[in-house]
Formats: sequence, structure tokens, C-alpha cells
Amino acid sequence: MEQNKVQLTIDGRAVTVPAGTKILDACASAGVRVPTLCHLPEVSSNASCGVCVGEVEGAKSLVRSCVQNVSPGMVIRTNSPRVQESRRTIVELLLANHPADCLSCARNGSCELQALAEQLGVRRLPFPRTRKRPAVDDGGYALVRDNDKCILCGRCVAVCKEVQTVSAIDFAGRGIRTRVASFMDRSLANSQCVSCGQCTVVCPTGALTERDETDEVFAQIADPDRVVVVQTAPAIRASLGEALGMKTGSLVTGKMAAALRRLGFDKVFDTQFTADLTIMEEGSELIHRLTNGGKLPMLTSCSPGWVSFIETFYPSLLPHVSSCKSPQQMFGALAKSYWAEKAGVDPSKVTVVSIMPCTAKKFEARRPEMRDAWKWWKEKGKTYGSFYDVDYA
Repeated sequence: MEQNKVQLTIDGRAVTVPAGTKILDACASAGVRVPTLCHLPEVSSNASCGVCVGEVEGAKSLVRSCVQNVSPGMVIRTNSPRVQESRRTIVELLLANHPADCLSCARNGSCELQALAEQLGVRRLPFPRTRKRPAVDDGGYALVRDNDKCILCGRCVAVCKEVQTVSAIDFAGRGIRTRVASFMDRSLANSQCVSCGQCTVVCPTGALTERDETDEVFAQIADPDRVVVVQTAPAIRASLGEALGMKTGSLVTGKMAAALRRLGFDKVFDTQFTADLTIMEEGSELIHRLTNGGKLPMLTSCSPGWVSFIETFYPSLLPHVSSCKSPQQMFGALAKSYWAEKAGVDPSKVTVVSIMPCTAKKFEARRPEMRDAWKWWKEKGKTYGSFYDVDYA
């Protein structure tokens, strides 16, 4: 056996892995799936949930495989009665303080806790609730935080701090009062959160979700006095097919446009048009800066999450950021000015909906300065009530 290799036994099978390998990874290399909740590769392994426990021969207690390294001659059992009972008890304890609203939860069908409870055959809730029900934090434009569904796995904390370097949330309190919170328990809308949405991506339950405005959009579609147009980002048509079971990379542009029309949208547009306008505007701005001694290097302003990040943490660099709006906002302004005028439509009755892959777009659409179409009509002498360029994202 090579010097940097370790031989061990997992569920009766001999396995050889590099020294320093975690038990969890050694099991994966042997084709043995060990359930986890707090573990997220390259992001979080704080061993807080205890679901990944395994039984190691000679050890007094079960070990947490996401943080325990393998050792020569180690004998591991990942599915013994003791391990099964421990995992089931852990999930039962988590469910004791978890709301039983699975059917109406946004994560129904994609909740890792729900899937794990099914996998372990949890059919009873023997433990009483020990935590008070916290209020839902839905004060922001992009994200909704429901700490009643939080299992304290720490994934969101890790990705916010280690990957995004924002640190908008962290653990607070002790014992049964432990919770994930922003500074001084403020709403995320009043914290340094930049609405990037990465916390919602890694959350295993419905504790962190993006704001759902589906009902509001359908209400607009049902209103005969509204002209509802939709713009779709290129990333949507490139990933929608895969999400619906088609081969990775399948382009479904035509199918997507037809589906949107059947849902009731009056017009379907592609944000790629204003992405090209953004390139033209940014290129012109760069040339102007080069020829007139402007701030260099010039940084893109296409991503609202990036713009919020630099505004919050590096405001001294703002002169380097392009003054161009994002493609989403350029489209909203054009739809309610140029297009509305050409189509003979009252711009105050146009509803612009954006289908985007980024939660920060929701926040961007509600920035107070994003009313340029209304300002343009106002300069032309029109007295429309104030409206945003983009209504829903």
C-alpha cells in the first residue's frame, strides 16, 4: 500500500483512500451514501446536525463523518441499528420545532429535511416543541426569512461569510434561543445583505426563500386594463429545459415563449436586446473615459448584487463603476417609453415582468431611482402617476 494511502473497511467492504480523507468522502468513494444536512462541499462542514454519524469499531460513541478523518484499519458501519436510531431521533428532534406546513411550503418536494424524514421512515413526532415561533421576516424586496423553519445547519452563515464575504447573518443566542440572525436582530432589508440570494440556494429547508410574486403577476394578467409584457434573461431559456427533465443545454426558446403567451402575457421579449444596448452604452462610456481622463479601470454595473456589494463595502470605488443600468432596467425603461409610444399604449397601464436567474434583480427593480420612463414622460408634459420601470422580477 502506498505511504499516503489509508486502507479501511466500510460496511464490510475494503476501501483505500488518500490519507486525510473524511469518512464522509471515503464512503462516497465506495458508493455508500451517508445523509447530511449541515454539510455542503467546499462551503460548510460544522458537524452541527449529527445526521452523518457512523459507527466506528472501538469508538465509545458515534462519530460525525463530515469532520472525522479516516485512519488505517478503521472499520465503519454506516447503517447499523444504532446509527439508524440515532439519525431518526435527530430528525424527530428537528421536526419537533419545525412547522408542519409541508404542503403549502415553497420547498415542498425539494426540502432536504422532508426527504430525509421520508428516507428514515419517520412516522411519529414524540418530542414536544421547545422554541417560540418567531415572526417571519418579509420586509425586504428580494428575500423572505422564516426562522421557524430553520434547523441551524449553518449553511447560509457559511456561504454568506466565506463565499460572498458579506457576513450579513450569523448565529446568535444560546441553547434553545440559538438562531440565525442579522446584526441586532434587524430585518434583512435593514442589514448589510446585498440580496445575492446564495443563502436561499444552500438552505436545505424553507427557512430562506426568494419573495414569490406569482399571485400579483397573475392578478395583473387578469386585469383587462393592463398590458402585461414579460422579458426573459438568456440564462432562463438555456436552463429551463434541463429543469423540466430535458437534456442539459437544451434550448427551449420557442416553447418558453409559447408557454408565456398561453399564461396570458400580451408580449414576450428577450432581455438579450437590452444586453446588447448595455454593451454599446458601456463601450461608449469606456471610450469617453479613455479620451477624457475618466476613472479607470471601469467596472461593469450589470449585476445588481455586485452594485449593492460595492455600495455597501467599497463605496470609494463607486466612481469606477459604469453609470449604465442593467439590461433588465434598460428594458423596463424602453418598454414604458419607446415601445409604449410606438405601440400606442398608455405607459402607466404597462406592467413589465422580468424572469431572471438572480434574486438581486427584485431589489434592483425597487430602487427609487429606477423610474426613468416616468421621468421621460414627465419631461414630455405627461402627468402620469409615478411608476417603476420594472414592476415584478
